[in-house]
Amino acid sequence: MQYANDNNQTNNLATGLFCAIGPLRSPLCRLLLPCRLLLPTVALFALLFAMACPNAYADVRKADVVLGATVEAQGLTLADCPSVEAEYAILMDQNGNVFFERNADAPTQIASITKIMTAVTALDSVPTDTIIEVSENAAYIGESTAYLQPGDSMKLSDALVAMLVPSGNDSAQAIAESVGAVMLQAEGADSSDLNACCDRFVAAMNAKSAELGLSDTVWAYPHGLDDGIFDREQHSTARDVAKISAYAMQKQAIRDIVSQSHATCEIIRYGETIVGEFDSTDQILESYEGACGIKTGYTDLAGACFAGACNRGIDLYAIALNSVDEWVRFEDVMAVWDWFYSHGVDVPLATSDTLVVDTSGNTVPLVARVPAAAWMDKTIDATIADPDATVRVFDIQGNVSQEAEYDNPGGYVHAGDIVGKITYRQRNKVVAVADLVAVQDVPSPNILEAITIWWNRLIGGFFDDARMAEPQLLNQMPTINDKSAQS
Repeated sequence: MQYANDNNQTNNLATGLFCAIGPLRSPLCRLLLPCRLLLPTVALFALLFAMACPNAYADVRKADVVLGATVEAQGLTLADCPSVEAEYAILMDQNGNVFFERNADAPTQIASITKIMTAVTALDSVPTDTIIEVSENAAYIGESTAYLQPGDSMKLSDALVAMLVPSGNDSAQAIAESVGAVMLQAEGADSSDLNACCDRFVAAMNAKSAELGLSDTVWAYPHGLDDGIFDREQHSTARDVAKISAYAMQKQAIRDIVSQSHATCEIIRYGETIVGEFDSTDQILESYEGACGIKTGYTDLAGACFAGACNRGIDLYAIALNSVDEWVRFEDVMAVWDWFYSHGVDVPLATSDTLVVDTSGNTVPLVARVPAAAWMDKTIDATIADPDATVRVFDIQGNVSQEAEYDNPGGYVHAGDIVGKITYRQRNKVVAVADLVAVQDVPSPNILEAITIWWNRLIGGFFDDARMAEPQLLNQMPTINDKSAQS
């Protein structure tokens, strides 16, 4: 039997611990598991073992890619890398930046994570008050269910709850049939064949994949079942799932649904409105800070899967496909989030301890003194455009360096004028660029001063840089990864 997306199978402590402790998966333990009288003792042993061996699932591979290069190529230590059990994984932020990946472009089954694309396709195709009808085919499709019955109907907004929260295959099929029928009707085609309606909807799912630029994703069904009568070509990749998740979470309707650990929806049954109540298959919504969705999955072929979203200021999408079991998939996702948050450092771009007051009366750091080309001995006090700006980098990539370029402006310089820029790099990669702006006005020389400066430069060599003041960079970048202190 397979579960496409998984009603939780590990609801008691002992069973959960057996799933969570790798070394206990032995023939002896499988014999002990049915012996209920021994479960409390075994559970206690498992708990003690887990406390003593917190890294029982430690898995860091030389081929894992951290910040664009392999672990082996960078010479990273185990402590520098996230440890995950999933065969396919990725960590990406809402802007598409990728921080960690493992086999992220390899095609694989994704089980009920498919339902994210089902939700996206439906919302992009019809209004949320579109009526979804539940056929016998949908109600009896099997496996993970929202317990819908033939003849039930509901708005799309309610059907999405029944599909995404308990991972209802019945709701997914009903959405595909009903929305596919609307599509066929709009095209003037026959919508009486429910299989044709479902096929039309799946075609829209594949069209949406092309629109989103997914590199290796094929849909065959709206629910994610993948064996028996559902054994057709369908797959995705960890990278594509991250892109789908990021797109889906831009839709408030989806975001609101998947962030709930318990949700309800209204169903019309035999002419009366009943309330369906569902618990989410996402077991870390209320236990991990910032967790806000998005979808679990499990089949025998796909293994345990989870597309997780976390927000502590920005959305982070962690995808774990084909993990060890239904709990470890959550541990995998939390591991990469923990890694990101523990190694991320917000580095200030303006660090000078020397302060000046600008024309608005604000105290700002004096980042640089820029030569004023109209003068021989004057500089322009400058700060950066946003003195409070920071850049988030990873400490394992080493310190951030800076390089200043000065425009050496001539004539009258006004406060706020751009007089240069600073480029910040980490491992020769540009991580930020900030404009240098004048803090105060610097008037141009009067006629007599200008003549004197011209004469002095003429007899001293007009193009001699020594005939201008020297630039000064007062900014000092902080040490964020002191390798010498670690040796």
